[in-house]
Amino acid sequence: MVKTSGKAPPRGDGKPSPNGDDYPICLLAQGFAYSVARRWFIAFIHEGTPLAARRSAPLSAHGLLPEGEGQIVTLPEPLPLDGGTALPGVTVAYDTYGTLNADKSNAVLVCHALTADQFAARRHPVTDKPGWWEAIIGPGKPIDTDRFFVLCPNVLGGCMGSTGPASINPKTDEPYGLSFPVITIGDMVRSQAALLDLLGIEDLVAVVGGSMGGMQVLQWAADYPKRVRAAAVIAAAAQHTPQNIAFHEVGRQAVMADPDWAGGDYYREGLSPKKGLAVARMTAHVTYLSEAALEQKFGRNLQDRQAPAFGFDADFQVESYLRHQGKSFVDRFDANAYLYITRAMDYFDVAAGGDLATRFDGTQTKFLVTSFTSDWLYPTSESRRIVRALHGARAAVSFVEVESDKGHDAFLLHEPHFHDILRGFLDTAGREAGL
Repeated sequence: MVKTSGKAPPRGDGKPSPNGDDYPICLLAQGFAYSVARRWFIAFIHEGTPLAARRSAPLSAHGLLPEGEGQIVTLPEPLPLDGGTALPGVTVAYDTYGTLNADKSNAVLVCHALTADQFAARRHPVTDKPGWWEAIIGPGKPIDTDRFFVLCPNVLGGCMGSTGPASINPKTDEPYGLSFPVITIGDMVRSQAALLDLLGIEDLVAVVGGSMGGMQVLQWAADYPKRVRAAAVIAAAAQHTPQNIAFHEVGRQAVMADPDWAGGDYYREGLSPKKGLAVARMTAHVTYLSEAALEQKFGRNLQDRQAPAFGFDADFQVESYLRHQGKSFVDRFDANAYLYITRAMDYFDVAAGGDLATRFDGTQTKFLVTSFTSDWLYPTSESRRIVRALHGARAAVSFVEVESDKGHDAFLLHEPHFHDILRGFLDTAGREAGL
């Protein structure tokens, strides 16, 4: 196993900001632009970094997934894509928890977010860290594996076993790189439906996901309404806003500005644009937090020093934290996969430019839509838009706004009220499915 090195930096003891979550987004973005621009410049400076340190680990036959890890299937037919082409030999990697019952009627599909993967509730084979939703999935937990068979696939375009830009192109026997077709959230869901077909699972008790996972949930409910009894849409939106697209573009440009990106063909040289990808991760990670969370964790506390160093090392704890997030991310994620998945999110519009209510007209799926008060990436207003459309479609929908100061990442963290809400929703779905 390859383990990431280093420990997370200490947290600060700051008090909540009196401004709370009303901190103007425009001011955050202005400060953000300066910070990212400086780091872009640093990303170009490779003279002090030995070549060996810039090289990536060799790819396996399935991207960054170590050989022999996880469950993988190959789809028997080319996968039709929204871009108008079809992708042959698609692999879908997935992980499962619990036991599928005899009539295959107890399945719950969990859809992961941008920087996650299929290892939702077990230790990660690359980082050796706990699963990203171990608080939610397991015996007696909100997604109860004593009752449900839980399946979590790595998305199409990912790098943990599902076909993506780091996968081998069967036509060339080399990694796809930028020859991989641009994909959509709809393509991801189409590959997941094909996986379920291979496993003989016709219907789902529920589809559950947060952030990009919530987008997949909406796509599932829109494209396969007869297969989805219940849908839990968490901290998500029906389409990406210009602000969302803007932040993603900053991250993509950071990756592509790194000389080791090599026009997307870095696999051939065994390199990896680690600095650019780290900056992209740092940029995105700020959007997952809230002003109150940053104040509580770090305030203006200095990192391992009593006074400013008057240089450009990480003087502040928050700087050290973001650098740690960036460095630890590059060992488990492919830079090109980051480009493709963020682009898929930007293209996402479940209404396809039409009326959102019409998209769900007549659906029998029951919905839970959840937002968090301090989430400014996918704010409550976006969830309310989904709820209004579902009401317009005469769908059964429950909406909860959870009070939290943890920002967008609240759905991944310890939020007992949210856990109770999800547990109750899935318990009802399970009983209605006869489980």
